[in-house]
Amino acid sequence: MRMTKTVEEADLGDPDLYTTLDRHTRWRALAANDAMVWSEPGSSPNGFWSVFSHRACAAVLAPAAPFTSEYGMMIGFDRDHPDTSGGRMMVVSEQQQHRRLRRLVGPLLSRAAAQALAERVRTEVGSVLDQALDGGVCDVAPAIGSRVPAAVVCDILGVPAEDQDLLIELTNHAFGGADEWFDGMTPRQAHTEILVYFHELIAGRRERPGADLVSTLVADDSLTIDDVLLNCDNVLIGGNETTRHAITGAVHALATVPGLLSDLRDGSADVDTVVEEVLRWTSPAMHVLRVTTGEVTVNGRHLLPGTPVVAWLPAANRDPAVFDDPDAFRPGRKPNRHITFGHGVHHCLGSALARIELSVVLRVLAERVSQVELVREPTWLRAIAVQGYRELPVRFTGR
Repeated sequence: MRMTKTVEEADLGDPDLYTTLDRHTRWRALAANDAMVWSEPGSSPNGFWSVFSHRACAAVLAPAAPFTSEYGMMIGFDRDHPDTSGGRMMVVSEQQQHRRLRRLVGPLLSRAAAQALAERVRTEVGSVLDQALDGGVCDVAPAIGSRVPAAVVCDILGVPAEDQDLLIELTNHAFGGADEWFDGMTPRQAHTEILVYFHELIAGRRERPGADLVSTLVADDSLTIDDVLLNCDNVLIGGNETTRHAITGAVHALATVPGLLSDLRDGSADVDTVVEEVLRWTSPAMHVLRVTTGEVTVNGRHLLPGTPVVAWLPAANRDPAVFDDPDAFRPGRKPNRHITFGHGVHHCLGSALARIELSVVLRVLAERVSQVELVREPTWLRAIAVQGYRELPVRFTGR
């Protein structure tokens, strides 16, 4: 007879743990108990600690906390097995290098830049609805979720329209590669293909610069070609893969939360407040890893330098100590102190862009759709980097 491991015995880096909504039950209990769990070597060569409560996750990610992302930000990396991008790619750099990269990338992902891209979002959603309204089943995950953020990020990077479908497919594999849906290409192979593509794009921008992010990075003499490549990869995947699942989750909420669609249409529900609840409820980025840089006490446990600690963001965002009725989607939830975009100096630089994309998606759907019907329950990716929708089949009825 096969024995089922308890959470305390399981390898929390096993993607099979996250393919059903049972994950929320586990996370809620762990957050409520302010638990700290050790995972033995397996998905990570040396094992890792995990924290789940809102308080503990925010403490690990706090600006002054003795932790670093330079060894890597996902399960599998640690001080002895570092990410080779450490110190070069924005998301896994610290201090001066991190600040320099944020100054370069920030203006192209700012709220002002995002507002200018809002019309592109409206066009993308509108084109999907033109085909889906009053028709058959629309699987939102690929049809809307993947199209909208990828189109926007490709515009920011300067990727030509004719190449955007290729980049969307590669990012699917890069972050969904553990799922059988993406058989045929591993995440590592997908990242390699992405880097090959951007190497060619960079060569073109060195000769013919434009007003895009690739041109901005190429123009900075402090960055090598490899540095530019890595940060293009970072922006492409960071701006695409998490936002796509938040957008899919927004449609999921419209299909399952009574009155939400009509309340958005008549103004009873504030769009910006609903966006924050979508971000909390979906919480697409599943975890972030940090490694201690000095001795530190976490949840009463003394940790030595070089200890990997994982903060589980969806658990923090449904911590019953912070959020009333945390599993419920509450359109008017205030305050809403979610940490979907992280916390501290590594707070997601694309947060303004994601919020505007979501608000435009919600507004367009409210304008053009009278009903969103869930055809069957969603299925979920077998992944640990993102809490992602594999399929979300719905029917849209036009107004």
